[in-house]
Amino acid sequence: MIRPEPVAVVLDVETQHLAEEVGGWGNLAALKVSVAVTWSSREATFRHYSEAGLPQLVDELFAADLVVGFNTKRFDYAVLQPYTGHDLSRLPSLDLLEEVHRALGFRVKLTDLAKATLNARKSADGLEAVRLFRAGKIAELTEYCQQDVALTRDLWHFARENGHLLYESHGKLKRVTVRAGRS
Repeated sequence: MIRPEPVAVVLDVETQHLAEEVGGWGNLAALKVSVAVTWSSREATFRHYSEAGLPQLVDELFAADLVVGFNTKRFDYAVLQPYTGHDLSRLPSLDLLEEVHRALGFRVKLTDLAKATLNARKSADGLEAVRLFRAGKIAELTEYCQQDVALTRDLWHFARENGHLLYESHGKLKRVTVRAGRS
């Protein structure tokens, strides 16, 4: 009997508010989702979610064998949690930021890992994402979020194939060993 390939879903969430507007980083649930984007290994396609579509997003996450993200456990899940009665911390997850931090003892930004590992860059940051949302530029916001999902997916694929990611330190490229399975 042929077993189906495990389904991985890569996730990124953008918010409606900034942390300082909701009382700080301890109030992530108050940030509210502006858009979320996933990439599924089953269909090799991106899905876009507005706030109204978050129940379907949660269904997609719980149907996956693995959810891959960057700062997903501490940020994305905390922002999504108010939208569902399911405990998102129970999802089988690989948080690439957590893996890098575990190996190095410090955080490395997604854009820095992408630049060193993939020779790619993010187009903006979280502050710009909130500005796009407030300006009603949802298509641009969704494209930005999708780019982050693509970078995270490509970093995950690189780590699975090579067992490490690259980052720059004092002008030199260095390797960080990354477990590319569940954490």
